[in-house]
Amino acid sequence: MGHRLSKITTRTGDSGETGLGDGSRVPKDHARIHALGEIDELNSFLGLLLADELPEPMRDALGQIQHDLFDLGGEISIPGHTLLAERRLEQLELLSEAWNAELGPLKEFILPGGARSAALAHIARTVCRRAERALVVLARDQGATPIALKYVNRLSDLLFILARALNRHAGRSDVLWHNPKQR
Repeated sequence: MGHRLSKITTRTGDSGETGLGDGSRVPKDHARIHALGEIDELNSFLGLLLADELPEPMRDALGQIQHDLFDLGGEISIPGHTLLAERRLEQLELLSEAWNAELGPLKEFILPGGARSAALAHIARTVCRRAERALVVLARDQGATPIALKYVNRLSDLLFILARALNRHAGRSDVLWHNPKQR
């Protein structure tokens, strides 16, 4: 791989354009760059979540998801290119089933909160939904792989389940929404 990133400040983006992985240049407000930024922000929030103490299986899963998101960013940066494998989507679904099986049924909506790690997972979930909306725009206007949309959709579900599982792990309850008619 060599020294691909030996020079960070290149000045090539000073005019408001940036380069894609295929060598083409687009404005920094292009839908493709917007989607890349949202995926990058999501990955950064997962990094923040990983700075907390987490059960090892969850830590391992989130580490793999960070790699998946980096691959997804690479896929987005090279129009028409696919990096994210179908098996990664299947892995998210298996994790969701396994983690959700250990949780009680929801009888009410929940609010973000509880343990710090759960609150961070909820933030990551909301950023994931924003990234999904950016990918929908990209898919409609410029093209994105179907796996990309499915992956980010499943990931937001997993992050919701993860928040609940982290509250359970910390001995905390989900923060339940109180219906205003019952307050």
